[in-house]
Amino acid sequence: MSDDRFIHRIFLKDMNIDEIDDFSYRRKNEYNAEQTSALTDLYRQVLINIGENPEREGLKKSPERIAKAVQFLTQGYYQDPKAILESAMFKEQYSQMVIVKDIEVFSFCEHHMLPFFGKAHVAYIPNGYITGLSKIARVVDAYSRRLQVQERLTNQIKDCIQQTLHPLGVAVVIEAQHMCMMMRGVEKQESCTTTSAFTGLFMKSNATRAEFINLLGKKLH
Repeated sequence: MSDDRFIHRIFLKDMNIDEIDDFSYRRKNEYNAEQTSALTDLYRQVLINIGENPEREGLKKSPERIAKAVQFLTQGYYQDPKAILESAMFKEQYSQMVIVKDIEVFSFCEHHMLPFFGKAHVAYIPNGYITGLSKIARVVDAYSRRLQVQERLTNQIKDCIQQTLHPLGVAVVIEAQHMCMMMRGVEKQESCTTTSAFTGLFMKSNATRAEFINLLGKKLH
């Protein structure tokens, strides 16, 4: 059992929730009471330390709201991306490119815990197996709902698909804007960071990689 699956089982046990078939990508709408309480205390102290009054009307419930929001936004720690793909693997003799474009990405930069957001574009060339299209997006969510850097996120998505489906190649491109560059520091509002990662035919064949990049730019819908 992977570490992610083990952590998720412990989390469900703590909440007294029966495990369900799709636990590997369950959205976190229930919250661990102990974790919520600890985080609430911490965020109340944060408000005090920045000069706010956590007892005033507008802030009385904010520490608890933030505690629950943070748990929701980091729910990827309790999800197993490999199991997500395995839950919908089908034998299929299709060996052309499969692309899922414009997958919305929301994540937290681990350096400042400020959001970065944008789009992920994922392609793979099947080698006997395909997966449900929604599972590609769920894998992106599972890794992005953690403290991240964009470079690592790109590689994790690529590696998960390659190691689970064993396709002839995987390509991942992420385009994102980082609030740590927009709200603070250099304060560049129009900057966009693009990262890419490739395996198999996408690395070996310039034509395959060029086809992928070309299809990303086309509006077919």
